[in-house]
Amino acid sequence: MTNDYDIVIIGGSLAGYYAALAATELRATVALVEPKVDYGFIHHHTLSEISKLAQKFGVVAGFGIHATHTDSLEECHISVAWQEAMLYAQSVASNLEEQHSPAILAARGVDVIVGRGQFQSSPQLAFAVNNRLLLARTYLLASGSRPEIPEIDGLEATGYFTLSNIWQFLNGATLPNSWVIIGGIPQSIEIAQILARFGCNVTLVVKSRHILPFIDPELAILLQAQLEVEGVRVLTEKPVTQVRRIEDKKWIQAGDKAIETDEILVATGQQPNIESLNLATVDVKWHRRSLVVNEQLQTTNHRIYACGDVIGGYNFANIANYEAKIALKNALFFPRLRVNYQSIPWAIFSVPMLAQVGLTEAQAKRQFGLDEVLVLRHYFKTVAAAQLQDETTGMCKLIVLRNGEILGASVLGAEVGELINLIALAISQKIKVKHLANLSSVYPSFSEIIEQTAREWSKQKLNSNMALQELLEGFLHFRRNWNL
Repeated sequence: MTNDYDIVIIGGSLAGYYAALAATELRATVALVEPKVDYGFIHHHTLSEISKLAQKFGVVAGFGIHATHTDSLEECHISVAWQEAMLYAQSVASNLEEQHSPAILAARGVDVIVGRGQFQSSPQLAFAVNNRLLLARTYLLASGSRPEIPEIDGLEATGYFTLSNIWQFLNGATLPNSWVIIGGIPQSIEIAQILARFGCNVTLVVKSRHILPFIDPELAILLQAQLEVEGVRVLTEKPVTQVRRIEDKKWIQAGDKAIETDEILVATGQQPNIESLNLATVDVKWHRRSLVVNEQLQTTNHRIYACGDVIGGYNFANIANYEAKIALKNALFFPRLRVNYQSIPWAIFSVPMLAQVGLTEAQAKRQFGLDEVLVLRHYFKTVAAAQLQDETTGMCKLIVLRNGEILGASVLGAEVGELINLIALAISQKIKVKHLANLSSVYPSFSEIIEQTAREWSKQKLNSNMALQELLEGFLHFRRNWNL
């Protein structure tokens, strides 16, 4: 029996959409089995921008900008209408959803099949959906993930929200005044800051020593300090043991602290959407929160590939799309491409933003040794553009070898989403740190922070080389005397 498709993509995640369109550009026949995509993540990105604007307008007097009123006693007050902000966020999500509509995908050559199905192995490998068998040479799992709920005594009975339903609930509802957010993942950090900027009392509870255990601790501490300045109460190393409802309030026991709150948001992690796919029948294995894949993103069934948060890790769209590109090309042609995350950046959309690429300081020192790794730091307060825009909170940290090879970077500050891309490009193209030091960035601009940080490499090299220092001093002494 011949195959109907070159590839069948299972899952309506953004990575699935990206892979489906990329497949058509490669002239492949492709079907996308598409459960409805959740665009809730767009809400918190949009609301973050709104809260950032509101905060900026709240301090415009410091820039010499004053409102003019006919009544001299009237004060200018910046406030944000929650429902209007939610309405705007919903319109942005709707616009993006329309751009990924089944009609547009179909017009681009994708066979869109709305429904849920499962694999079958007999008489041959196929995916069954809507009483139809989809036969393909290869398959790509891009079904995404859903919130993982920890086992906490009383949590189910008390009630809680997750990342998948919080914005749906708050659309049209009054914003509760107090929140406890359980979990230290990027989205929990972002939402904690958003709610605090909208005037809520927010407590963030994490089990780890720092709010984000997988980022550079130095920058994690800076970000935590920023959250606390904005009113977020951060409790670290506090496992939540029980939750209770007492009259109209919810109570959480976190370590040795009892916390009263109106609502609870659970954001401890994600688990893959794979239960209904009948993967065991087609010999696809999984372990805990993720599918088992090799470097070519093949599952344990070599004809089935996977990408995105279904294979684990944080839920970052750019990483999922990178994986989709690798998996798609391997599935359509030959499985020769391997994933390499060394030059793939990711970011937390806090204010200021935090972004990272490559190795952290601790990872680099474990891998290459203490003596071979140099840590270069520079602070945003020294950058002219940061002073001009009053965005002086932050730091750029480059991790390099003594020979100038860039191993990684962690950056907290304004415009970091653009800056980290430049560093990622340098890593991917094996551009050494001395070339970043010679950037000659537009002045004033935030790119200056990269140039200034990179210059620390030559300073450290010189400071640790006494023979070179003596040679330079002797040469310049000779030149001074020679000029005379």
